[in-house]
Amino acid sequence: MEIEFLLNGETVRLSDQPATRTLLDWLRETRKLTGTKEGCNEGDCGACTVMVSSLDGDGVQHQALNACILFLPQLHGKAVRTVEGLSGPGGEMHPVQAAMVDHHGSQCGFCTPGIVMSLATAHRNGERNHDDVLAGNLCRCTGYAPIIRSAVAATEQPVPDWLDDEAEALGAIAAGGSAPGTLDELAAWYEANPDATLIAGATDVGLWVTKRLAELNKPCFIARVPELQAIEVDDQAIRIGAAVNMNAVQALMADHHPDFAEMIRRYGSVQVRGAATIGGNIANGSPIGDGPPALIALGAILHLRLGGETRDLPLEDYFIAYGKQDRRPGELVTAVSIPRQADRLKCYKISKRFDQDISSVCGAFNVATEDNRVVSARIAFGGMAAIPKRASAVEAALMGKPWRDETIRAAAEEFPKDFQPIDDMRASASYRQLVARNLLLRYFAESHLGRKHTSVLEVRA
Repeated sequence: MEIEFLLNGETVRLSDQPATRTLLDWLRETRKLTGTKEGCNEGDCGACTVMVSSLDGDGVQHQALNACILFLPQLHGKAVRTVEGLSGPGGEMHPVQAAMVDHHGSQCGFCTPGIVMSLATAHRNGERNHDDVLAGNLCRCTGYAPIIRSAVAATEQPVPDWLDDEAEALGAIAAGGSAPGTLDELAAWYEANPDATLIAGATDVGLWVTKRLAELNKPCFIARVPELQAIEVDDQAIRIGAAVNMNAVQALMADHHPDFAEMIRRYGSVQVRGAATIGGNIANGSPIGDGPPALIALGAILHLRLGGETRDLPLEDYFIAYGKQDRRPGELVTAVSIPRQADRLKCYKISKRFDQDISSVCGAFNVATEDNRVVSARIAFGGMAAIPKRASAVEAALMGKPWRDETIRAAAEEFPKDFQPIDDMRASASYRQLVARNLLLRYFAESHLGRKHTSVLEVRA
């Protein structure tokens, strides 16, 4: 597999590396760039954060990504900058590095390189949402106050001139490589190789390698297929290509369904969302994936392709049973479409931590009324069954009824007909049932009674 990318400004060409060699291992073992640390090795702690830059239609895009679950072929045509490549040619510190020194932002230092790379990427992009930027960087000894002070202090400093935009060098890198270049090529290849492993962001598959030590069969990297990266918005639908990353989905949803966007902010760090794709979040069929409940509540349609044949189906019909989806051998998810509609969506993620935690329950509600009667209801949950699933009995109890407290409380009693959740380490079955009922009451209170949206980040007297 031929791979070409920039590493701290230097062109690297590789042809002898396994397809599942992670960037972290290659940096530390082959290039001896040990500033990038190995912590959790699953994309949670951020100690391995690097800056990855790539060309898109608007110029060069810079992202903070986890090197521990980033396979080398995913870097083809891109630029990587590690903490060793952040300072200037004469040893000048990056503004973030200088601020971390001045504000005592480091103690043991193990997490510091990853924190610096997250902040440097945000600084390069002009981002000031420091809490969000650092949600994927774990620091156990310093405490975040001096780190945030460092981030704020660096904000007004200009991007160093030695960090050029790398556009010219990126443009000179060959666009080829071993991966399929078009959707037609990918569909034909996958139909002929249905036992292959399709890899987009590797935020799930990467753990098969780092944690299970799995040998992936015929790995195929699909994130650079242009058709899978496309976003189309018209009067009828919002169509999102399967390889669109979740940071891009979050930005898109902020303009159409902001509660969905806010939920996306929580279910993965900046590093994870920059790699994870909407297609991967759907295709893996997880019963606790946070994307499908919101998409199901919005009436999303899934688009699939097998060779030259395409088909569409409602997203809720894709999930059949635990570990089983309506996808034939050699068939791939190409896109998901959301019908255009007035925004009535509310998403509620219940988890033990605010950031980067698996949901105990994730509920999404989309109810429309006319003359104060329910005319449509789509309610979906994750974490309540073996698949993401609509609350059909609850919806039926609402349809045609007055949109008032008595209706809501009567409908809430129907949840046991829809779901028989299990006890596990995240929550008990009884807790999940209680939460589901209470979320319906909360949706009614917020959408109809006009009560203020409650945020767990707020502190009130």
